[in-house]
Amino acid sequence: MTDTSAATAPITQDVLTIPRKLPEGPVNLVGLTREKLRDALAEIGVPEKQLKMRVNQLWAWIYERGVRDFAEMTNLAKTFRAELAAHFAIELPEVVSKQVSADGTRKYLVKIAGGHEVETVYIPESDRGTLCVSSQVGCTLTCSFCHTGTQKLVRNLTPGEIIGQVMLVRDDLGEWPEPGKPKNEARLLSNIVLMGMGEPLYNFENVRDAMKIAMDPEGISLSRRRITLSTSGVVPEIARCAEEIGCQLAVSFHATTDEVRDRLVPINKKWNIETLLDALRAYPKASNSERITFEYVMLKDVNDSDEDARRLVKLISGIPAKINLIPFNEWPGAPYERSDWERIEKFADIVYKAGYSSPIRTPRGEDIMAACGQLKSATERARRERVAL
Repeated sequence: MTDTSAATAPITQDVLTIPRKLPEGPVNLVGLTREKLRDALAEIGVPEKQLKMRVNQLWAWIYERGVRDFAEMTNLAKTFRAELAAHFAIELPEVVSKQVSADGTRKYLVKIAGGHEVETVYIPESDRGTLCVSSQVGCTLTCSFCHTGTQKLVRNLTPGEIIGQVMLVRDDLGEWPEPGKPKNEARLLSNIVLMGMGEPLYNFENVRDAMKIAMDPEGISLSRRRITLSTSGVVPEIARCAEEIGCQLAVSFHATTDEVRDRLVPINKKWNIETLLDALRAYPKASNSERITFEYVMLKDVNDSDEDARRLVKLISGIPAKINLIPFNEWPGAPYERSDWERIEKFADIVYKAGYSSPIRTPRGEDIMAACGQLKSATERARRERVAL
């Protein structure tokens, strides 16, 4: 039986997911939406009639040009620049380390407020550059095949810590426009996937605000179609994602029976397959041009049979969809093995012949533990080990 009360219950947040209060001092402008930036300027006495202009000016400097020093904002009066510097800061999370895979994938260990760390991964391809962004320190979902799921949730990331990952990678790629030169329309960082550490829909407001900044046409200016949010199935927030963010949707599905999905993706015990699929069928943006992506990790002798493939296409019938088949990326102590390649291809063939696109994702960054399901902050792991001693 489906627990309908759970499906309609409001999402609540454990106190541990609330970001620690930042130290007193200048307000960081990174992560403020246009509305919040306007409010911040009003608080320091910027006249009402100037607020829109000042917001536009600051927005362009921070998000279009990547400038971090108020002194360099040359279209602002020196006295106003000094006032901004007295009240505000423009700060990004700190890059602790960067690893580069043999295939060009870059993994960044990033320090945020409170000394916590998350990982973000840049994946270059011939036709795009995709950034896999984290939304939480750790994760609350404990999916048994995912390395991140073995790290307990510490807290949500703020909008500034989320969009800050995009900005620091643009720094590393040298992608901000050079002063006095035409803007380069070729994008090294052209796509965002919210598939890093954490469940984005358990940090909805902060993710939403960060993506509003990423999509703003007068700043970083990424199309909503180039942003994909991946959820494990937080049903009450799915429609809200379409209405308030409007990005592409991916679902960590991974099983065709509740028995198996309960084990792989424990949130299924709260919102089971039937409840999840009902929400996806009602998804406001689902169409042939904006298909929902079903992510399906291939686990040997667990979810990779011909019967699973046939059940999968039957389950998603009527949903505009594509199925991404993900060869399991192993990690130390993992309780599963990757399906044999021939088995993955057979599974993909069944799905394809049923009329669904079924690309097999090429593992990227495995040599630096940057592949899908492998992210885990070494610092948080070390903290837990110290506590255990």
